[in-house]
Amino acid sequence: MEQQLYDDNLGPSLYDVQKFSSFWRPLRYAIDFQLSSLIPFALPLRSTVLEAEVARICQIFGRLLTTMHICILRIESSLGGRGVANTEAMPLKWGQYLNILKIVSSMSELYQGGKEKVVSLINSRKVPFCALILKFVKRGDDHGWISEYREATTFECRRHLAMMLFPDGKEDYSEMHEMLIDRSQVLKESYEYISQASPGGLHGALFMEFKNEEATGPGVLREWFYLVCQEIFSPGGTLFLRSPDDFRRFSPNPASKVEQLHLGYFKFAGRVIALALMHKVQVGVLFDRVFYLQLTNQTISLEDIKDTDRVIYNSCKQILEMDPVFFDSNAGLGLNFVLETEELGKRETKELIKDGKSTAVDSKNREEYVKLLISERFVTSVSELVEKFSEGFSDILSVPIQSFFRHLDQEDFDGMLRGGENQISVDDWKAHTEYNGFKETDRQIDWFWKILRKMTEEERRSVLFFWTSNKFIPLEGFRGLSSKLYIYRLHEANDRLPTSHTCFYRLCLPKYPTMGLMEQRLRFITQDHVSSSFGKW
Repeated sequence: MEQQLYDDNLGPSLYDVQKFSSFWRPLRYAIDFQLSSLIPFALPLRSTVLEAEVARICQIFGRLLTTMHICILRIESSLGGRGVANTEAMPLKWGQYLNILKIVSSMSELYQGGKEKVVSLINSRKVPFCALILKFVKRGDDHGWISEYREATTFECRRHLAMMLFPDGKEDYSEMHEMLIDRSQVLKESYEYISQASPGGLHGALFMEFKNEEATGPGVLREWFYLVCQEIFSPGGTLFLRSPDDFRRFSPNPASKVEQLHLGYFKFAGRVIALALMHKVQVGVLFDRVFYLQLTNQTISLEDIKDTDRVIYNSCKQILEMDPVFFDSNAGLGLNFVLETEELGKRETKELIKDGKSTAVDSKNREEYVKLLISERFVTSVSELVEKFSEGFSDILSVPIQSFFRHLDQEDFDGMLRGGENQISVDDWKAHTEYNGFKETDRQIDWFWKILRKMTEEERRSVLFFWTSNKFIPLEGFRGLSSKLYIYRLHEANDRLPTSHTCFYRLCLPKYPTMGLMEQRLRFITQDHVSSSFGKW
């Protein structure tokens, strides 16, 4: 096995790796079963016989680690200056290097200092490691071990690992879920279509059409995702609360029970967000830190609630930081172990412990009080809502939601939901646009980019939405879209409005005689009632 890794520039064969894996899996199981209390081993061991066997495996681990270092250097050399952009040059057999690294990682857990050696190797060769992930990680593979080396991965790698947990969503017309939606009833009718579908029925393609409109295809689907998410996360709605410090972020609303079907809507919301990710649509909404931590089953601390509820955060900080003597001399500010809430004008009191109404807060128990307060307000009060959202999300994944978030931190998840945080780069936009019927040197094309540069950020996003049904672009910019963009010449009256074919990222422009007329027409399509009405042209 080791010799083949050295000698064969094409990499190890699938047969040899499977044979080695078949040797290692039962051996590791036996070691865990019989010697778990000694792991990680520190050589030398007290038992001579045991030491010899464990030392032999350690020698195999050391030789494999050295060999993989050489192999990864070979990969790095083949990638050249283009790095992960040159993965098409990698032979298929190199995909087995990931499987060997998985075994090496498993071996490293047996020995003190072993894991650190693997971390050192992978961190020193991040580019070839990421190239292996992007090229060879496929759906159905077990690559959970890669999350242990998060520091060596890029956002693109972590996104790829998470995306491989979704079905591929291919356009299999025999298994397509069809929706015919009235724009004026987009939330209600979308809820009916998505909620009534079986999870498996949503794993294929989605066919979306608006009533009384002719347009269909990916562009209309992207628009539907954007519109339905606007309704789900509407500040005037009852399902989610907008963060007071960051209007892009949302968390479940404890008072959402005023909506009779609120639990069904949270499951629906989980399905919609997962479907948007599966179809690679940036919907423009983000979750606040508390909601993210709930989805990932992590403990919520005082600092975590800072952006969700500034009032409770400041109050708890004051309670914890106040001088103990002063705090007790003021009877703990008159606090007891209760949480008072107000929903729709009705005040309620919830005891945090048994006999909480008669248990005063003092300097000795105030930390426990704050801990229980946070748990009740930000965990218990919305636990059922989070559970339903997670259930809907997992319906699309077909694996527990924690498996998805194992690969992602909050910043990664933000990037998948919204895309890049920076303003849209007109230069990047232009670099990924091609022309049909126009030449790049034509004055109309020169005018177009000059007008776009003069627009506000929101106006540019409206033009992009009219053109592609995307208001947000991926974190890596326009190269992250599924296609280049195109400007086609419209051979009709030279004063008419632009048209678009959002499915094909195609904007159609007449040959305007003046820059002023072109700007007037382009600014017209930046109006919301125009840019959100596909299929009318």
